[in-house]
Amino acid sequence: MKVLIVGGGGREHALVWKISMSKGISEIFCAPGNGGISDLATCIPINPEDIEGLVEFSKKEGIDLVIVGPESPLALGIVDKFSQIDIPVFGPKKDAALIETSKIYAKEIMKKYNVPTANYASFSNHHEASLYVDEKDLPFVIKADGLCGGKGAYIIRDRENAHSVLEDLFIKKIHGSAGERIVIEDFLVGEEVSYLVFSDGKEILPLVPSQDHKRLLDNDEGPNTGGMGAYTPVPFVDSEMENTIKNKIMTRMIEGLREEGIEYKGILYGGLIVVSNSPYVLEFNARFGDPETQAILFKMESDLLPIIISCINGTLGEIKEIKWKKGYTVCVVIASRGYPEKPEKDKIINGLESLKNLSDVMVFHAGSKKINGKYYTSGGRVLNIVARGDNLKEAIRKAYEAVSMIHFEGMHYRKDIGQKAFKYLN
Repeated sequence: MKVLIVGGGGREHALVWKISMSKGISEIFCAPGNGGISDLATCIPINPEDIEGLVEFSKKEGIDLVIVGPESPLALGIVDKFSQIDIPVFGPKKDAALIETSKIYAKEIMKKYNVPTANYASFSNHHEASLYVDEKDLPFVIKADGLCGGKGAYIIRDRENAHSVLEDLFIKKIHGSAGERIVIEDFLVGEEVSYLVFSDGKEILPLVPSQDHKRLLDNDEGPNTGGMGAYTPVPFVDSEMENTIKNKIMTRMIEGLREEGIEYKGILYGGLIVVSNSPYVLEFNARFGDPETQAILFKMESDLLPIIISCINGTLGEIKEIKWKKGYTVCVVIASRGYPEKPEKDKIINGLESLKNLSDVMVFHAGSKKINGKYYTSGGRVLNIVARGDNLKEAIRKAYEAVSMIHFEGMHYRKDIGQKAFKYLN
């Protein structure tokens, strides 16, 4: 079987790595891939948003399966396009991906089908939104409706800031068309958790809960990023809460979409917050999370390929469970100086060879390139160092010991990944 994985980040490296262990795989291609992925797959210089280019390549190469990593090609209808030419593709179609590409649409579906989420109002008019924020109790959250690469949500604690954000979105158009409509919602205080499930449009199959660390700096300070690290499992999500999440959020959302005439196939990612032991949806994503996927797949014992194929074929109910390795996994993201605004590039990465023989440690590349056998930085988030341990403390120790062996000029990473879990562990 020839597989094409679309994307070039740490999530895609983890997918390539996991799929490479499946039986019956003859060749893996990745578009565009990165320096680390090039060690496992043939990297193809096609932009993930170049749907026609990906289609032509897949026809020419005889690709048997396409797995889509990032959200942007999903928003552009890549799954619809491959479905039309009968090449199996993993991911939701364009209308289903609206749950990520339009926050207003997702909120409307949640409200209609009684999926717990923060109270909200939506606006496409600057003046009306301004009047609303003058009256709304502080704090609250303003979110751009469309895709903003994780930078479209603003926690508002004073009215001056609210009006400044509205001006940025409506007048300065800092997010372009993605900010032409907005959601203003209540600010919920609690513990966040990422909950991902496979779906074939009828059944769901959950992955282990994980917790992302969005802020750039320790103690959740600094600007929002694509994610600076993650760990799994999450100790405050017990079996009772997990049943609530599965039944009242994930299954209800899949069934609600079916009622709307939408068959949701792929990964449904619930970005949740637990408030007084009750889970609420902050956002839905239509794909694997990043960096959660790196931690989750490193813990996964089951073969990924049969699960993906069953989602496409509508036979997910035949797979009863996913087997997991014992203990915890921790992922620490190493970023470039200047990330997330203007990351430095082209810095040589040293120390990777010293990690190759470490037990229970894996390096998933994100913003890297390989030139003449040497690795260089090429983006904001550069490397994901993932480690597994019998307990969380051991997993964290192994991860940071591995991080200490890496060096490139200006490298930055958080030093507290996984620490917030200890208050829930005896």
